[in-house]
Amino acid sequence: MTHPTAYLLASLLAVAVVAGAQAQTPAAAPAQKPAATSTESAGSAAEQPNTQVTSDTMQYDDSKHESVFTGKVIATRGQLNIYADKLKVSEDKDGYQYGVATADKGKVVTITEDRPETYEHIEGKGLRGEYDGKKQQFDLIGHAVVIRYICGKPFDTIRGERVRYYQKSDVYEAQGGPDSAGPDGRVRSLAEPRTKAQAAMQACAAQHGKPAVKKPEPAAKK
Repeated sequence: MTHPTAYLLASLLAVAVVAGAQAQTPAAAPAQKPAATSTESAGSAAEQPNTQVTSDTMQYDDSKHESVFTGKVIATRGQLNIYADKLKVSEDKDGYQYGVATADKGKVVTITEDRPETYEHIEGKGLRGEYDGKKQQFDLIGHAVVIRYICGKPFDTIRGERVRYYQKSDVYEAQGGPDSAGPDGRVRSLAEPRTKAQAAMQACAAQHGKPAVKKPEPAAKK
């Protein structure tokens, strides 16, 4: 697997954090401090795109520092989208953020990101998504699948019961189990050579009449 797959998980983390902060509007809670804390964890406010969350319901509990979105939840931030039935974002006394995205029975949590400049589309699916801001790690849990597409064709795929990404070390890993998306409960991964991925990007760039795209980043550690 290549680094862009890991980047998707890190981006989801930022959306969950910012989405929780934006739920704390003046009407829901008078204090705006959580939003500032979220900005610090995801970058300066000037550098971050706006986040929009749509849902059937939204509840904010100031005493618990917790926001809950339910019903056809769609969180959009730049080119990143999260689709879930429930998104819960909380903050502890030290300011660390924790996010949980879940799906109703028979459905999955879906995360997508488009990268127009490199003709990539990254898609992750799982029964549940969890983010631990203190440990700076994110998990897709239950029938987890992450796929990177280039010009509409799949290139990198990883399947398992759990896919985890560590922000600090830029490392990700996958675990098998009875709820693995891989056969026989094992982890399955497929990664195309970087030269092949680069060639696909170049071909797509030529097809669209645009300059050559940059080379993919080195593969993340496993």
